[in-house]
Amino acid sequence: MEIVFTAFINIQTMKKSALPDPFEKARLEKGFGEVEDQDDPVVMLLRHKDVRKCAHNWKTFQSGAAPGRIVVPSEVKIRDTRQIPFELDPPEHREYRDLLEDWFRRPLQADYQAQLQEQISAVIETALDKESVEVVGEFSLPLQSRALTLLLNTPYEEAEKWIAWGTHVFRSEESALDADKANILYDYIDQAIDKAIEQPGEDLYSLLLASEAQGRKLTKEEVKGTMILTFAGGRDTVINAVTNSIAYFAEHPASLQRLREEPEIMGRAVEELVRYFAPLTHMGRVVTEDTQVCEHAVKADSRISLCWASANRDPSVFENPNEVILDRKMNPHVGFGFSHHKCLGATHARQLLKTLLCVLVEKVESIDIQDCTENIEQWGEFNRKVGFDQLQVKFNPLK
Repeated sequence: MEIVFTAFINIQTMKKSALPDPFEKARLEKGFGEVEDQDDPVVMLLRHKDVRKCAHNWKTFQSGAAPGRIVVPSEVKIRDTRQIPFELDPPEHREYRDLLEDWFRRPLQADYQAQLQEQISAVIETALDKESVEVVGEFSLPLQSRALTLLLNTPYEEAEKWIAWGTHVFRSEESALDADKANILYDYIDQAIDKAIEQPGEDLYSLLLASEAQGRKLTKEEVKGTMILTFAGGRDTVINAVTNSIAYFAEHPASLQRLREEPEIMGRAVEELVRYFAPLTHMGRVVTEDTQVCEHAVKADSRISLCWASANRDPSVFENPNEVILDRKMNPHVGFGFSHHKCLGATHARQLLKTLLCVLVEKVESIDIQDCTENIEQWGEFNRKVGFDQLQVKFNPLK
């Protein structure tokens, strides 16, 4: 299976920022879809209740399979390092996660938030000085990369190296899985770990090297697996979330004005944007025993995927699921996953998006879309827009 990135022409009446739901018919009729992934088939679960149920059942639907296999598309051909704690199951998963949770809650601290606001303000002020900005590469990618320096507690200048890698660390224009490009990340992390061994500091590398699990210090390979997850897990997802949010507010200036007038709904607005845009389409699990999902038989050692994007549009859970309702009150979305493996970086992503909205309402009057090329993922019978390959806009300052 390959991911196809191509442009398609919107129906004239459809806004460029809209993300249609390609799973609606299959979700209603049978609850699942089927995808061929590099000769390793995947059954996609589409209903909210099934996605949550299987995400919680780690004994039958395993994360701790061969490194790279639960990712869709599978990364087994380009990665043999286990991402930690992502590719571990309880109780082992819990022990490793406990090492990281306090660190990943740092975005709730006032000084972290102040630095993040300073970074995002600088990106927006730069954009306001230009007649045209390409949002994916010139806005979202720098914003994501610079914010990552705060999460890792590494020098701000490191972000320039990460920006040079582009929006994906495992993909290129030529290939959906690019081993040469992935090796750039792996080599970078190896060098950073060696540096932290020689000169321990207050960064995430040093924290991990000083940590213990299962009665011993973490190995270099375990530290590397944690860092690969940190770099890769929140890269294109955050870029998609930021880019889609900019497109949405460009076409819904009244929503931007509403946030200006009702700042108390900012947190709910962030959750709604994550629900609607679902920056990550799905994530896999490996089946440990013959079982059934949606009355469909699945064999041991086969794969399922938990389709967050479909679950987030399930009308049995969300009223008017294909609309962005900024003050949506009941919002049990699974945009950050669910249960044991809920996204470790969710606090950082939420704070980044909330800060982005706060700075937008403070500095931006409106946004004009000048041009765009949509990013379409092909998953078997489903063609899902996840965002944009390029989005050209003009930011207009608040008067």
